[in-house]
Amino acid sequence: MAPDEESNKEMEEKLEKEEPSEEIVEELEEEEGERELDTEAELDRLRFKYRGYTLEELKKMNMDQFIQLLPARSRRSLKRGLPPRQKKLLERLRRAYRAKKRGKDLITRTHIRDMIVFPEMCGLTISIYNGKDYIPVEVRPEMIGHYLGEFSLTRRRVQHGSPGIGATRSSKYVPLK
Repeated sequence: MAPDEESNKEMEEKLEKEEPSEEIVEELEEEEGERELDTEAELDRLRFKYRGYTLEELKKMNMDQFIQLLPARSRRSLKRGLPPRQKKLLERLRRAYRAKKRGKDLITRTHIRDMIVFPEMCGLTISIYNGKDYIPVEVRPEMIGHYLGEFSLTRRRVQHGSPGIGATRSSKYVPLK
């Protein structure tokens, strides 16, 4: 071993035995504080917000305040008032929400595809009719402001099978590739 290496080891041992200086301790505490702030900022960024409002704030708003946050088409239809069928659905959804608080999970079935998703609907399961059957949809906060019909698609991709009995010659043609 070279004499320089021995002196380095001795210095490291002395530093380990001594308590760290106040400056080093303060720097370490500042770094930990910055890390905590970074994680809080990251969590806040990941938390759901609609137009700058959290879900809890949206649920506390009255209907007029919430309507002001919606896009123009939705805002116009809600300012004209809810039709009786939408009022009836909203009341059934409120009943389902109260039942959910008691521990029962009710699924509400509806044909009303033009209903706008309100914050109070979050967490409920709604079965929306697509023209053939009911598609169950779990309402999430990201759906607020959209129409129910957007989440129950009425058309699907067509997959043709092989030609059946009675098919014409031209329809039996299947390319080699």
